[in-house]
Amino acid sequence: MKNMPAAPRKLAEPVAPAMALYEQVKDHIARRIQEGVWRPGDRLPSESELVTQFGISRMTVNRALRELTEQGRIVRVAGVGSFVAEDKPQSTLLQIANLASEIRQRGHDYRCDVLVVERTSATLEVAAALDMRTGESVFHSLCIHREDGLPVQLEDRYVSPRQVPGFAAQDFSQIQPSEYLVRNVPFDQIEHVVDAVMPTPEHAALLEMPPQEPCLLLTRRTWSRGVPITVVRCLHPATRYRLGSRFRADGNPVAG
Repeated sequence: MKNMPAAPRKLAEPVAPAMALYEQVKDHIARRIQEGVWRPGDRLPSESELVTQFGISRMTVNRALRELTEQGRIVRVAGVGSFVAEDKPQSTLLQIANLASEIRQRGHDYRCDVLVVERTSATLEVAAALDMRTGESVFHSLCIHREDGLPVQLEDRYVSPRQVPGFAAQDFSQIQPSEYLVRNVPFDQIEHVVDAVMPTPEHAALLEMPPQEPCLLLTRRTWSRGVPITVVRCLHPATRYRLGSRFRADGNPVAG
């Protein structure tokens, strides 16, 4: 009797690698935050409590908490504990956002501190942005935007006198510069560029933030019929604000 060929051996299905212990702790905390079990401002279990709950080392728990902090999900206060981070407001990138309206719609208090309104000489950078000659006269304004008293944006703006000759004559205690320009100066092109930067000591002081924390810098230019109107640098503490947009595949923003 001939030996029958052995049945082909069935290949074992690949086994998914086990989740690292610190990732299990991160996943547990992130899920509870996402499900609303722990809400913004709630205190999380202590490191010792998490060590006991998961039966792992304090070093592993510390890594999980550190990475959640770096991702902005939690806030750690030395000697006090870890807390669920407050949700950061988000501003659109597809259009010129009305910061005052956004803040008031959240039920918060809005204030704009106008620090500077002046006529000055355009630097090389400003002149290039506004299609002017270096040293040519240009309007400059500097403002701090506050939400419930806390600075959320430093607005450093330059405006072309050719396009907006009456800019410096406005009463910016009644209407902030960005809103004035949107209401009174038609534009047909917008450019937005976002960078992650570290604040200068002066900017950190104006924003009432630690100088070692990063910022989001939104640089915006607007044009009318190909002629630049304004260039503005909006500096936001990264722990207090974020920028983003939702839009359809045809490029149009999604309402709501």
